[in-house]
Amino acid sequence: MTTGLGIKPLQIKEQYGSIWYLLNDSHANISEFILKSNVPGLDFIRGHKDLAAADAAFVSELAKEHKLRKLLAPVMDQYDDILIDCSPSLGTLTINALTASDGVLIPMECEYFAVLGLGLVRETIDKVRSNTNPNLKIDGILATMFERKTAHSREVLELISKEFPEDLLDTIIARTVRFSESTVKGEPITTYASSSTGAVSYRRLARELIYRGGAK
Repeated sequence: MTTGLGIKPLQIKEQYGSIWYLLNDSHANISEFILKSNVPGLDFIRGHKDLAAADAAFVSELAKEHKLRKLLAPVMDQYDDILIDCSPSLGTLTINALTASDGVLIPMECEYFAVLGLGLVRETIDKVRSNTNPNLKIDGILATMFERKTAHSREVLELISKEFPEDLLDTIIARTVRFSESTVKGEPITTYASSSTGAVSYRRLARELIYRGGAK
């Protein structure tokens, strides 16, 4: 997400100013790390490559699952919604994100191996509910990288629909080169190609989440 908002790779290498720095410095002021994006109303805190080492870095810390929630507490009331972009893993940072959140949106590529991992994601969410965040809810499963012309994509979508009928969102994100192009340009697809299929789909997703109560 950081790169997609126009932050260059060399800037990402700098720890200061990143969420990684904030997680490691209990005296840092989160407000000083919030950046304005080129999209009106969208602020962000940039990521850092060392976030991948969080499991090892925080292994001996007490209550490490609550680090992110405590970090975000001072600014929670300043925004309608706060999105936490997680890597595709179920390590310490993802547990932190789930502990800090009201709801979770599960994006899932229309690939069979992704479906196999969906059960593990649900188990992790159940464990978080039992231990650190009893009010966490699933806002939905979002099917992505869908290719209508391929039988595999259609079969995977049907399988998700059968296994998780209440969680699968109506919105489907189809595969398009516009996503890759917008990342290179450092813009969200909704501004880079506002009339493209991808942009239309994400606006539909926003409306659906608002309707379901998962966003404001």
